[in-house]
Amino acid sequence: MKDAEELEKIRTELVQLSRLSLLGKERDVQVFIRRLANRYKQLSPEFADNLTRLLREANSQSSVLRGAAVEAIPVDLDSRLQLARPEYPVHLDFEPHWEPVLQEALEQLVSERMREEELYKENLHPTRTALFTGPPGVGKTLAARWIAHRLERPLVLLDLAAVMSSFLGRTGNNVRNILDYAKGLPCVLLLDEFDSIAKRRDDDTEVGELKRLVTVLLQEIDNWPGKSLLIAATNHKELLDPAVWRRFEAIIEFGLPSLGDVRRTVDLYLGDLGKQWGAILATTLQGLSYADIERLIRRARREAVIQRTPFDVKLRKIIHDRVGNLRKTERTDLALNLIEAGLSQREAHEWTGVSRDTIRKHQDVRS
Repeated sequence: MKDAEELEKIRTELVQLSRLSLLGKERDVQVFIRRLANRYKQLSPEFADNLTRLLREANSQSSVLRGAAVEAIPVDLDSRLQLARPEYPVHLDFEPHWEPVLQEALEQLVSERMREEELYKENLHPTRTALFTGPPGVGKTLAARWIAHRLERPLVLLDLAAVMSSFLGRTGNNVRNILDYAKGLPCVLLLDEFDSIAKRRDDDTEVGELKRLVTVLLQEIDNWPGKSLLIAATNHKELLDPAVWRRFEAIIEFGLPSLGDVRRTVDLYLGDLGKQWGAILATTLQGLSYADIERLIRRARREAVIQRTPFDVKLRKIIHDRVGNLRKTERTDLALNLIEAGLSQREAHEWTGVSRDTIRKHQDVRS
């Protein structure tokens, strides 16, 4: 009797699994298989392991197949532009560093993907969707590239300029096409400037088509499969539709770099001059984004070459231009760093406006 009941249960499960497969519900199929693996891991460990292995293989592809799939990016029918920019393999010019809390959150996304099998055995899945928020230039796109690099997966960056077709009615189709494409490829999909297409639906300035597009996006996020990681990034979180927030499994806030992070960034672009000017520039440029810091230093390098001027002369100009934006305590720290770099107390006073008496007093405290 018990064997007959077990056989009937297996038949029912096969019918249900077949129905889900024929309907093309890949995510539901994977969830169902995970439940089977979890149920049978005590009764039949080998059978459960085989199911888990199938799930793992379904969520990964060989490099050759992945590379070919990356090249098959959908295009806009009007402009013939690719709807996204694929990158595989993903290379990093340097190893980025973030504040400990942010670093931990990003490491968590990577660790979950690297230990998928353990999660599946417990009837869990890795984080499928994440929302990156923060001001421009603080490393949101870099973080997505870093995750793709660590996971050895393609990075697919949604090109909003191509997606927002001049024929508004086609925008929805473009978005659906690129999302369908990313669903079938183990990758990291980055929806940059997410607020451009996920605006509040009570915004009277937006036409009905864009509001309907928000609804489509929310549905896609809800049903995103475990095969790929969807990351949305926004510089203007206040513009997002309120319904967007609860759709994401992880929300990660990016802030402006700390003094230590500014110093590492400055040293990266200064090279040999970092020992002399690193502390000075880091103090001066604190409060700027990574992108702004890079832009200032690269422009100084270009000006030095074109004008045939020593690079350190241009660095002095950056400091001079930035001093007016510093608080009194920051100007004092800058004055002390300038002296340590070889300037006299008089020069430090002229550059920062900090009196020589104040400089001497703080020098005594430092020493």
